[in-house]
Amino acid sequence: MPKLENAKILIMSADGFEQSELEFPLEQLKQTGATVHVATPDGKAVKGWDKDDWGNTVDADLKISDVKVDDYIALVLPGGQINPDLLRVDKEAVQLVRDFVTGDKIVAAICHAPWLLIEAGVIKGREATSYHSIRTDMENAGARWEDREIAIDNGIITSRSPNDLPAFVDKIIEEVREGEHKRTSANAA
Repeated sequence: MPKLENAKILIMSADGFEQSELEFPLEQLKQTGATVHVATPDGKAVKGWDKDDWGNTVDADLKISDVKVDDYIALVLPGGQINPDLLRVDKEAVQLVRDFVTGDKIVAAICHAPWLLIEAGVIKGREATSYHSIRTDMENAGARWEDREIAIDNGIITSRSPNDLPAFVDKIIEEVREGEHKRTSANAA
């Protein structure tokens, strides 16, 4: 994998993230040479969900409230059902997503994590995908939902499930190489 030595990428998570959807991007992005930090609501380690039980713990680097958006080029949002459901009611987490989008940063959300894009009010009019069970949520929020491995709309990357992780991470790397994505509005495509 090519090196991305100057890239700083943030992964935001709470407990209950889908194990592979945090660990795989974390490992793969670090292998490219990127600096990858994990932010959690309290700055403490979070526990994953692996298939049908609790999984591994991942250490945090900082609290969500301490994140400086300008320090990063991209935000990665792992899914699972529990993690994004907890974060979408956390005002600081939702504001951080909004700030990354309005700051022309890359935002990548997989599985149920697009719930955060909905809550932040940044998905309307955008081409997107997600885990199939939240399709109606996405469409009701104004997304142009499609059932495919990756959907991308001006630096906002969405993906369906752990099966799509290699393509998801490849697209993050591609978009990071392109740099920031100027957007005319956080609510329109």
